[in-house]
Amino acid sequence: MKTLIAKLTVTQAGWSALALRLPIGIIFAAHGAQKLFGWFGGYGLEGTAGWMDSIGLNPGMLMALLAGAAEFFGGLALIVGLLTRPAAAALAVAMLVAIFAVHFENGLFMANNGYEFGLALLAASVSLLFSGAGKLSVDELLAKRLNS
Repeated sequence: MKTLIAKLTVTQAGWSALALRLPIGIIFAAHGAQKLFGWFGGYGLEGTAGWMDSIGLNPGMLMALLAGAAEFFGGLALIVGLLTRPAAAALAVAMLVAIFAVHFENGLFMANNGYEFGLALLAASVSLLFSGAGKLSVDELLAKRLNS
């Protein structure tokens, strides 16, 4: 188990990962809070579930719960830098689903409800998946403790 945790938390990313983690984590956590709790003008779990059902992501309640939880808890994990690689992987999957299930047919640009924002979030998630958490992260602290 110690070896698995060491592999998940190791990072030499430096400060650049922190600069990416914080804003991306805030964005994801806020979007997840909209889906789960109705915060920040969101529709909450029931409203999001109904919308997901209406676009063919069934069962809507499960899909809303999975998307909301991935975004909210994954975003919080990015902010503190805890298990950044697994969180980034879950967020990348959520963005792939969002891009292809909702936005792709509308083209690239956000003005047409396109996928450009989802693509940017996907790229950031994949970058953190490769780099790890970097400086000022719980992962960095865990990695140091495991290696000492």
